[in-house]
Amino acid sequence: MAISNQNMKYLRKLRGWTQEEFANKLRIKRSLLGAYEEERAEPRIDVLEVVCDMFKLTLDDILRKDLSDNKSNYMAKRRAMKLAQGRSDIPFVPVKAAAGYLAGYADPEFIDELNTFTLPMLTGGNYRAFEIIGDSMLPTPSGSVIVGEKVDSLDDVKNNAACIVVSRNEGVVYKRVQKNQRQKNKLTLVSDNPSFHPYTVNSDEILEMWQAQMVISRANTQQRWDMNQLTSMVSDLQEQVTSLKKRMN
Repeated sequence: MAISNQNMKYLRKLRGWTQEEFANKLRIKRSLLGAYEEERAEPRIDVLEVVCDMFKLTLDDILRKDLSDNKSNYMAKRRAMKLAQGRSDIPFVPVKAAAGYLAGYADPEFIDELNTFTLPMLTGGNYRAFEIIGDSMLPTPSGSVIVGEKVDSLDDVKNNAACIVVSRNEGVVYKRVQKNQRQKNKLTLVSDNPSFHPYTVNSDEILEMWQAQMVISRANTQQRWDMNQLTSMVSDLQEQVTSLKKRMN
């Protein structure tokens, strides 16, 4: 197979795109992309230029280098380029990628394929951003992006800190983490919205934890409470406090 044909197929599979999806991005017919990948036709230069722009490559790269080869691996070069530039790129995990994140959180290639952004006020740490959906952490509105710093050890997490918790059973959730002084292997996850009851997880179920450093939300999504909501929440909170007092006694 010609190098350019092989590289087009490799790059498509690297992103997890079907031939139809890749062809749409290149604005060519799927049948033509199939002909390229099966070496029944040579890719046009204008098509290769679009691929190069998409993957930040040169024509020399795609025409002459085997991008899948370990010695010139495309993803390895991208990682080295980021490090050389000293950029603190923050990978972004949208809600639609949360399910795949459980399988790929420890896979460097999966993480490299996530979109990234930078924040000048966050430097020198290991950060990741997660989109959250739902009302459990109100007044933080649904659709907000939580930027968290990696917690290397559960012993290091601050009590009652707001964290993105990635666990085998619960997936990706945004909660406050309360340590259990009596049972060191258990953590209680608490919502800011008292309508949602706290629950306990075993520490060995937790795959990752990211302590929240910043919350990014749209200006027009500010949560406004009405009196009925507040009354209901205060009532729920009082019931929870009463229940906790009974357990302590």
